[in-house]
Amino acid sequence: MSVALVPPPLSLYVHLPWCVRKCPYCDFNSHEARGAPPFAAYVDALVADLEHDLPLVWGRTVHSVFFGGGTPSLFPPEAIDRFLQAASARLRFAPGAEITLETNPGTAEHGRFELYKAAGVNRLSFGVQSFDDGCLQRLGRIHGSAEAEAAVKLAQDAGFDNLNLDLMYALPGQTLAMAEYDLERAFALEPAHLSHYQLTLEPNTVFAARPPQDLPDEDNAWDIQEHCQALLAQRGYGQYEVSAYARPGRQCKHNLNYWRYGDYLGIGAGAHGKISLGAEQAIVRRWKLKHPAAYLAQAGTTAAIGGDDRIAPARRPFEYMLNALRLVEGFSLDSFEASTGLGRDAIAAQLDEAMAAGWLERDGDRVRPTELGRRFTNDVVALFLGEESPSDEAGATRLL
Repeated sequence: MSVALVPPPLSLYVHLPWCVRKCPYCDFNSHEARGAPPFAAYVDALVADLEHDLPLVWGRTVHSVFFGGGTPSLFPPEAIDRFLQAASARLRFAPGAEITLETNPGTAEHGRFELYKAAGVNRLSFGVQSFDDGCLQRLGRIHGSAEAEAAVKLAQDAGFDNLNLDLMYALPGQTLAMAEYDLERAFALEPAHLSHYQLTLEPNTVFAARPPQDLPDEDNAWDIQEHCQALLAQRGYGQYEVSAYARPGRQCKHNLNYWRYGDYLGIGAGAHGKISLGAEQAIVRRWKLKHPAAYLAQAGTTAAIGGDDRIAPARRPFEYMLNALRLVEGFSLDSFEASTGLGRDAIAAQLDEAMAAGWLERDGDRVRPTELGRRFTNDVVALFLGEESPSDEAGATRLL
């Protein structure tokens, strides 16, 4: 049975690719700045890129914007302001749209947060990673724990109350007590949101080529995760996704849209987008050239497009589950049908198998991962792999 594909909510992702120094664990499209990046030229390129993609989303409303990187806080507030003004003149922004800027504590400067807020940014995501200076050094971070605390307090003084702190665990040389200390330092700052995720050795990174010493083994990493989850719950941070925790009502709207298989335009070097075309009953993934120099030279033309991929119906269940099964809330079967254009019969056998294994539970129209299922998310998602292998671009989004 097939049903109508209904375009879901729309977000805008903006990739700002430069950073001060590439971290050895980072597999994002980031490039060390050699001198001052060409901020003005890059904003011009972003606007041209956006205009080129506008026909994909005519008449639709943008509910959230996310500046990811790289290190977006390298960009001066006036550059962020100019882009947001240009974007809001070309797209309909929802009232109170969530606008997030990723921030490296090592690039925070006194007075800049007020200007980011004046530009329209209303949520900051701090890449703290740890409050242990030894761990930060081993991770190749450019900031120390004191700088991280100072940067967060500066943002709060500037009027930001919607803050995410990004923390990693299972770090080289880290014990359970050290991971707990990181959380206690974070709790003292009272952020609205915490991202807490395990360090993984991603392909094509320095850590993958030269793994760090003293990484906690799988059992120790699991012990840290369980202990920290309990601490987060005790302090009022509800887990709503595998690695995301928030105060009531402070979940990240932008990332929720990703996990609910929403749509998003991807603007900037290496940015990925996913758009549902209702008239064509098609889902398209588009990504842009990765290298900043190539992107700057071609932005606003078809030559800046690194690829377009139409998601075949056989691949949609896997893509949908790759996102939705990360959520504690799971998904509704009605949502699956509207977002994929497929009937629920397309996943009936896989759902039965997952429920028999104790990985999923069903309550009427709602399907949720169990505690066991959340531990084995990759195995659950693999049940929905069709004969076609998924696109390399599937789910390639920035989540913080």
